[in-house]
Amino acid sequence: MNAESPNPEHGTASIHSRSAIPAPPPPFEGTIGKTYRESTAAWPKVPTATDGAPNIVVILLDDVGFGQTSTFGGLIPTPNLDKLASEGLRYNRFHTTAICGPSRAALLTGRNHHDAGNGFLMEWATGFPSYTTMIPKTTATVAEVLKDNGYSTWWYGKNHNTPDWETSVAGPYDRWPTGMGFEYFYGFNAGETHQYYPVLFENTTPVEPDKGPEEGYHFMTDMTDRAIDRMRYAKSVAPNKPFFMYFAPGAMHAPHHVTKEWRDKFKGRFDMGWEKYRDVVFENQKMMGIIPAETELTPRPDWVQPWDSLTDQQKMVYCALFENYAGYFAFTDHEVGRLLDAIKELPDAENTLVMYIVGDNGASSEGGPDGTLDEIKNLGGILPSIEEIIADLDKLGGPETEPHYPLGWAWAGNTPFQWVKQVASHLGGSRNPMVVSWPSRVGHDPVPRDPFLHLVDIAPTLYEAAQVEMPDTVNGIDQLPLAGKSFLSSLTDPAFEGRSEQYFEILSNRSIYDSGWKANAQHTLPWRQDVAPGNWDQDRWELYHLDEDFSEANDLAGQMPDKLEEMKRKFDAAAERYHVYPLDDRGVARALIAKPSAPGADPQVLKFTFYEGATRLPETAAPSMKNRSWSLVARVATEGPATNGVVMAIGGVAGGMSLYLSDGVPTFDYNYYGDHTIVRADAPVEAGSSTIGVEFDYDGGGIGKGATLTLTVDGVKAARGRAEKTVFARFGVDTFGIGEDTGQPVTPDYRPPFRFTGSIVKVDIELAPLDLSPEDLHTVHHTEVKAAQRRE
Repeated sequence: MNAESPNPEHGTASIHSRSAIPAPPPPFEGTIGKTYRESTAAWPKVPTATDGAPNIVVILLDDVGFGQTSTFGGLIPTPNLDKLASEGLRYNRFHTTAICGPSRAALLTGRNHHDAGNGFLMEWATGFPSYTTMIPKTTATVAEVLKDNGYSTWWYGKNHNTPDWETSVAGPYDRWPTGMGFEYFYGFNAGETHQYYPVLFENTTPVEPDKGPEEGYHFMTDMTDRAIDRMRYAKSVAPNKPFFMYFAPGAMHAPHHVTKEWRDKFKGRFDMGWEKYRDVVFENQKMMGIIPAETELTPRPDWVQPWDSLTDQQKMVYCALFENYAGYFAFTDHEVGRLLDAIKELPDAENTLVMYIVGDNGASSEGGPDGTLDEIKNLGGILPSIEEIIADLDKLGGPETEPHYPLGWAWAGNTPFQWVKQVASHLGGSRNPMVVSWPSRVGHDPVPRDPFLHLVDIAPTLYEAAQVEMPDTVNGIDQLPLAGKSFLSSLTDPAFEGRSEQYFEILSNRSIYDSGWKANAQHTLPWRQDVAPGNWDQDRWELYHLDEDFSEANDLAGQMPDKLEEMKRKFDAAAERYHVYPLDDRGVARALIAKPSAPGADPQVLKFTFYEGATRLPETAAPSMKNRSWSLVARVATEGPATNGVVMAIGGVAGGMSLYLSDGVPTFDYNYYGDHTIVRADAPVEAGSSTIGVEFDYDGGGIGKGATLTLTVDGVKAARGRAEKTVFARFGVDTFGIGEDTGQPVTPDYRPPFRFTGSIVKVDIELAPLDLSPEDLHTVHHTEVKAAQRRE
């Protein structure tokens, strides 16, 4: 069934109006006789796009503040984003959910993130429908709809929308990108990855980079090369078939990995400190028309130290970490620029719609007060001292580090707003720049478009651009209505009005926008993952009139209590409508509670057997070898001193464990956030069959306690060591493997994947029962980690 397009820009082109996808097989249009001589053949028709349907490229950066890019007044030069904006439009009131996985779920489905099952991140998933991170089949993605309407669909980069317990060989694969409508995927399944040693998949198959950082490998370049190659190849074969490319780099999320060449471009550029940075950016934004002239700059909060109060050591470290971030951003802009240049070379370049969303949330404060060279350690609530950072600062940006800048730079990066990533209550967490280009349909306008928009509006806009409609059923399943509405007409209509209502909620930081008014309740601290304050009824609500107060600078709650109460009721109504409840403010404690096992696995099993070739097993699907005793026995065949390679490894640079042979000598390395406990035999194994074992005798009495490590060869003790502390939560974002250490290395003593050159018969792992309940884990974590935190 076809309907005439309601958009005059589309002329007489028709809209695909399929109430259900995929479409049933079409009837045979030929004739069939007794033989082919009296029969007429007719090929079945496949879905094709409407005439004039554009190529669509959605670029989504990670962890970018409103005031960081030069395109929006920031002090990090982004010339390729500037160039795209000079050819199209800037949007200055576009909104995200304030954190990555939920933002991506809203973008991909066109529904609010709670309805898409992504109320928070997959690592913190719980068994409530809005928080499972299992995108329901009632919220089909834009790729699924476009694919069944004649588009090629590709996803490059970050996938933080597949529950990690579903990312093993056991599947299921229907919530991987290739199961959600994308015909091709090249990227990683996590919130972040090591940029020099990424944990990569091509579709559902694990793949390794063909070179290491020593040869110049960086994932940002790799994924850009792949995207350009496929785009060109597809247009060579089928120039009339449009494509939908979702290009989602790990940048600018930590770890901020970049070479010294790029970092050095910013040496001394931020010595003015974060208050002065905000002053300069604020004036830039007013001069450029990014913000209204009457906008007020929000003041420095008490959780950001005055720059002038810092020591010379602090200033040196803080500037170095932000210079590193700026270098990473400049490098990222360069790589995205290569993609944009390649788009301009396409035969239908003019009919390519580019939506460049500059961040899935505001700038990140997860580096803590001082920043870090080990961001995973910070996320576990263990913050380094300045002295510890300085000791390794010469490694900044390299493969041995996982850097993140201090929270003062996140505050500055969100100029002119309050707060940061995760704080969905305030615009510093949820307002991100966007640039849109479509050469055949819209020219440049230097005045930013300012309708109040949200990620849920992307999908309906793409549907209108592609001249398709959201079907009622997908794969036989009734669909939830879209939460967003198209803003396509805003490309040609500067007076376009955006959303009249939108709620926000992450970790109980919550807000409601309604017709120019916004009420906010800030609840948790992003850099304190152990804090779960509860007492939601004691949260202080604020009230802002955004029509007159662009930056949320003037709290009207005390002056207009009745309006505030009205807005609070509106939030509650929206929270009920979009299934926000139950509110949950637990941070790392939520990450420690039990998650589903890999499908078909038995969570009660304490004995495991693995064979050579078992690699890329996500940590949540691997044996849980933390906060308990365990033993490992590997039966191997070797050539004695000539044998090298990994027997078992899990984790990476931030933390993990590896059992390996070096010149035939068995070695076990326990990596506690860069503090390595190494037990090594004093002689190589004999050639032939050997049994290598590890006994991990955990102290008990809580989480993260010490352990005695014993290495055995053929049942005889070969070495013993002592780890005074052990990782209590996750080792990081890397994986478990037998016979090689894929991704980032656990130890600098070898270069990954360091495949075992002998043969592994099998590896048996036996776990002791875990004697801590989830409630115990929460209680112990809250008291012990809180004591380890730096000063408030």
